Amino acid sequence: MSDLFAAEAPPKDPRRWLALVVMLWAQLMVVLDATVVNIAMPQAQIALHISDANRQWILTAYTLTFGGLLLLGGRVADYVGRKRMFLIGLVGFALASALGGLAQNEGMLFSARALQGVFGAILAPAALSLVTVTFTDEKERARAFGMLGAIGGVGAAIGLVMGGWLTQDFSWRWCLFVNIIMAGLAFAGAVPLLHESKAQGNTKYDIPGAILATAGLASLVYGFTNAAKQGQGWAAGETLVFLIGGAIMIVAFVLVESRVANPLLPLRVLLHRNRGGSFLVSVLMGAGMMGMFLFFTYYFQESLGYSPLKTGLVYLPFTGGLIFTAGAISPLLPRLGPRVLMTYGALVGTGAMFWLTQLKLDSSYPAMIMPAMIILAHGMGCVFVPLTNTALTGVADNDAGVASAMVNATQQIGGALGVALLNTFFTTATATYITAHVATLGQLKAEALGAIHGYNVAFGVAAALFVVAAVVLFALIRKDSTSEDAVADALADLPVAQAG
Repeated sequence: MSDLFAAEAPPKDPRRWLALVVMLWAQLMVVLDATVVNIAMPQAQIALHISDANRQWILTAYTLTFGGLLLLGGRVADYVGRKRMFLIGLVGFALASALGGLAQNEGMLFSARALQGVFGAILAPAALSLVTVTFTDEKERARAFGMLGAIGGVGAAIGLVMGGWLTQDFSWRWCLFVNIIMAGLAFAGAVPLLHESKAQGNTKYDIPGAILATAGLASLVYGFTNAAKQGQGWAAGETLVFLIGGAIMIVAFVLVESRVANPLLPLRVLLHRNRGGSFLVSVLMGAGMMGMFLFFTYYFQESLGYSPLKTGLVYLPFTGGLIFTAGAISPLLPRLGPRVLMTYGALVGTGAMFWLTQLKLDSSYPAMIMPAMIILAHGMGCVFVPLTNTALTGVADNDAGVASAMVNATQQIGGALGVALLNTFFTTATATYITAHVATLGQLKAEALGAIHGYNVAFGVAAALFVVAAVVLFALIRKDSTSEDAVADALADLPVAQAG
């Protein structure tokens, strides 16, 4: 009799769908934050006197800490309490947003954005875990996760328009202050509707791994940024110190993960052929896509003279193309397999980026820019939909959370590294052009054309990243995504790997 009762499914929470609304609202806030602030960057840069070399920290300070600490944030939420960390994440995100909105200089803004990333890394995985434990029925859980996934595309579109509206009619500071309102509403709903839950078992944290990963990535980004500063460059001593130091810390992170009993990132997750290839491509494609958003925001507002609201609106074809492609190719994945679709998508994205290297000071939006955006969105959709499936198919149950978080983390890390790298190429190319042409064109004309030259160079580098992604996809991804590599099989048998 006791066995019969033990087999019964746990009772469903009658308020679970209301709880889902709270979790969706919090996820929307995190998604909005990237695109809302993107539109406000030109105004924030002017108001706080931020240099072109340093402006990328408005984005990368957030994406670095968010991506670098996401895995640790998931572990902390599981062990300390998912509801508790969800609430802490909301309060911390709101306070960090307030600090950013009140920023009086670049250091204050960059610090606030980094803190937003820290609390976002606590909030996002806590929300995902809460969905898992709140919805015990498999069909309902799949529906809930589908709604959570849809927030990504919808939230990006809302954020672009909202960022334009807030910046234009209020101030760039409201692109940060709006999070206080959103977090407050989520907190008010979360307290009565969400239930506490914790994971059982070993609660040790891989703090050295988290520090090495985040510090190593930050050092690389700082090295890229320093190379763009006047009087520095790639061969400058300070640049080399940070680039080499970052590389050493990343290597040390890998060594730590191979030896600790509870690694932040078990290496067997990376060494599976399809998953490792998917994560690497996620970094490369995330780098190129975030670079596109950065440079077009400045091109639309500074070169074409668009208002912030119009800038947000002209991005919508990209978002629409991404959502449409994601829905259209899903039925093709079982028949064609991920390798064909993803390689095709990377090559299409490469073509769009090469198209954008022809950007001019007066390029037509409907004739030149919008078609390139739609083609790029089509390519991205063909990559990212199969990528998520490929990265998670066949993963062991005890690695499912890590693999899921890695999909998001690699995109954030790719965006951080890519924005820093591409902005360095832009700044260097622009300065070189102005120096060479200022005598014949005059200062204003040379600066305007120099910026266009810088955009073209940056888009060319992004195209090269996409080419590398296409090569990786073709070489590594296989249709049978459930088969493990021999290396991963061997690692799975090691006691240290099993302990993770």
